[in-house]
Amino acid sequence: MPRAQLPAVTPKRKAWNKGRIVGQKRPLPPKQVWAIRSRLELAGNLRDLALFNVIQRRHRQQTAGM
Repeated sequence: MPRAQLPAVTPKRKAWNKGRIVGQKRPLPPKQVWAIRSRLELAGNLRDLALFNVIQRRHRQQTAGM
């Protein structure tokens, strides 16, 4: 069975991440982690603070297992 050839599709715009470094980023230094945590506490943003704490705990568990 012969396959029908489809016309070539050209992108209309450049990809948003073309030329950028992709992949895993460096972890935040402890000073920045505490700065974020203290700002969330001062703002009274308990939901975001709880989510940030969960993320930090999960990250520590993953790096300890390596």
